[in-house]
Amino acid sequence: MLKVAIIIGSTRPGRKAEVVARWVYDIASKRSDAAFEIVDIKDFNLPLLDEPVPAAMGQYSQPHTKAWAAKIEQFDAFVFVTPEYNHGPSAALKNAIDFLHREWNKGRRIRRLWRQWRGALRGNTPPGGQQRRARRRAGAGRPLPLYRFREFHDLQAGSPSGADRHGMLDQVIAWGGALKPLRTPKSD
Repeated sequence: MLKVAIIIGSTRPGRKAEVVARWVYDIASKRSDAAFEIVDIKDFNLPLLDEPVPAAMGQYSQPHTKAWAAKIEQFDAFVFVTPEYNHGPSAALKNAIDFLHREWNKGRRIRRLWRQWRGALRGNTPPGGQQRRARRRAGAGRPLPLYRFREFHDLQAGSPSGADRHGMLDQVIAWGGALKPLRTPKSD
C-alpha cells in the first residue's frame, strides 16, 4: 500500500500547522487507497544544516540527519503543511528538506515542490491550461488563511470541507503510485 507522510512543516511556538495537519490526517485516514502518517519535523531537532558535506553526497554523519533520512525513506508521497512566510514555506521546513537528497530525489518526489509553494501547481503534473485549471479546482497548494482559526487557536466550524482536500489527496496518491516503481528498492 502507498505510504503518505503528512509533514508538519513548522517548529514555531504556537504554530497552527499541527492543527491543520491533524485535520488533513482525519480526512485522509478515512481513505482506503493509502496509509497516512503525521511526521513532525520538530521531533527531529534539526539544526541549521550541520552536515560537513552536501546532502547530494549521501554521506550523512549526524544522528539527527540519519533519523530524519530513515523516516522520510519510508514514504512514497508527501503532503506538506506549512505556514507561508514571504510567499514561501517556513525556514524550518526548507531546512528539513535541504538536509536530505536521495530520499526526496528518487522518483522525483520533490521536483516541483517550489511551484506548489509559489502558488499553485501540483507536483509532477504536466503543464497545460486544461490541467492547470483542473488542479486549481482540486484545491492543491491552496493556503488555509490564518483567519480560518478562531482566536488563532482552533479551526473554525465552517472551514474548508474535507471534500475540498480530497482532490489534492487524489493527486498525491496518483503521482505517488505512478512514481513508486521508479524508486530503487530499499535494501534490508
